[in-house]
Amino acid sequence: MLLIKCPWCGYRDQSEFSAQGEAHIERPENPHDLDEEQWGDYLFFRKNPKGVHYERWVHVHGCRRWFNVIRNTATDHIHATYRPGDPIPALSDEETDQPA
Repeated sequence: MLLIKCPWCGYRDQSEFSAQGEAHIERPENPHDLDEEQWGDYLFFRKNPKGVHYERWVHVHGCRRWFNVIRNTATDHIHATYRPGDPIPALSDEETDQPA
């Protein structure tokens, strides 16, 4: 079981949350100028790292607000949670090392 810190509600059980994919994906400025391959890349391709990953989560069974999580996908360790629009928390060099 993971305890996840909602930026609004504090620590709650992981069963209250739902992960919704990669965070900080910017919509293309001029989507009409993209060809089909570029548009497909934007819609469907995401990073899938083994290690530190920036994700969007929603507190489904709580305040129902969205927030960002910095999580290690290999260990499930959560380094930080933060509200959308807030600066991305800095991680130490040790925290950003990728597992072997």
